[in-house]
Amino acid sequence: MGWQTEEFGASHEGKASAVLADGSEPKPVYFDGASTVGRYLSDWWVYDGTLGAPRATHLRGSCSCGWRGDGLYPIDWALAAESRHNIDTSGACDDWERHVSEVESRSVPLPAGLDDLLERLNEQLASLATEAPLAALKAVAALERTAADIGRAAVYNVEADDLTWEEIGTGLGLTEKEARSRLSRYSFGHCSGRGWHVV
Repeated sequence: MGWQTEEFGASHEGKASAVLADGSEPKPVYFDGASTVGRYLSDWWVYDGTLGAPRATHLRGSCSCGWRGDGLYPIDWALAAESRHNIDTSGACDDWERHVSEVESRSVPLPAGLDDLLERLNEQLASLATEAPLAALKAVAALERTAADIGRAAVYNVEADDLTWEEIGTGLGLTEKEARSRLSRYSFGHCSGRGWHVV
């Protein structure tokens, strides 16, 4: 089971990863599905030393962005077998949460008061969705139009600032690939100079 935040999504999806005795991270293992198509798996519990997989000795936190935690947490394989792989991965998760906090601290902060404004808007719309759902849908449509207009203007100005993709990704707290995708989605093909597109 992976860990994810609403804000950063797939850019910083975390999980507990297996570590071998030599400190390396094992490659994905291919499992033949017999009656179904086989697939590669890299979940920590795959590396129990059976079916051709190496035997992991520890867990550590990892992130889809490539980050790996320094903390190593021993795997009790007897306990893992008894609990159907339901063992304590909180140490690895804590390390990943610290990583996400660091990502957040490097990203561009929202202006003072905007967080509260967005929270109040969310509460009002949630209440409206229950009390007057058609009005809520009308409000959501208005917000979508506003977001589209502001998104296009913001992409135009980011282009004018001539930022690198690394700077853009850091500012948004996303990987460079996800940053490209987000700006491409907002630009609707508007920015041709830098070529905003998904790669």
